[in-house]
Amino acid sequence: WLWMAPTQSVAFFKICAGRGKASFRELLGQTVNGILCTDRWGAYNIVDLAMRQLCWAHLKRDFQKWLDRGGDGLMIGQAGLEAVKQIFGLWRDFRQGLIDRPALRAKLEPVCIELHTALEAGKLCADKRVRRFCRNILDVYPALWTFARVQDVEPTNNHAERTLRLAVIWRKICFGNHSTAGCRFAERILTVVQTLRLQNRNVMNYLEQAFAAARADQSIPALIPAGV
Repeated sequence: WLWMAPTQSVAFFKICAGRGKASFRELLGQTVNGILCTDRWGAYNIVDLAMRQLCWAHLKRDFQKWLDRGGDGLMIGQAGLEAVKQIFGLWRDFRQGLIDRPALRAKLEPVCIELHTALEAGKLCADKRVRRFCRNILDVYPALWTFARVQDVEPTNNHAERTLRLAVIWRKICFGNHSTAGCRFAERILTVVQTLRLQNRNVMNYLEQAFAAARADQSIPALIPAGV
């Protein structure tokens, strides 16, 4: 399983044997600093909700699924997609400087209340799958709104998805790795290439300097310059 943790200037890749909590700890260690933007995979639940932001792009697909399914999930799908529409519209206005953060939070408050009300109603419906979905969302509900209060936190993890794209294409072409050495090479070269790209640095120049330094038994050029 390929794990990845990107910031705005660094991307770290790690290939682990599993996709559970142990692998998550192997990726980030015991302590998470800053805000973690993720989907709703259960391994992330070891992180305090105050330090998480759930991806609204993933939630949009979840709500669309319930809308398409119909039945008791129809109301949840409609309420969720309406919330997504308003959230993305307000976030666009905030990014363009049309509203400030206090205004963003004030305008999001009724959206937050209306969606919470719909999810609470969904907990009482006849469809057990809808009930479970609503309970699961309500359990992590505070993590849906972290972007409204914390600077530089996005409401989606699109940054991670874009950074991951190179690895996904590579895996489809070469069908992954079948040795420990191959896994170590893949995770390290992906870390180097994507980190350099995030820093707008020339990948080939860095690799040339790194190989030359290694052969001369000199220090490898810093992947993360001082101050980054």
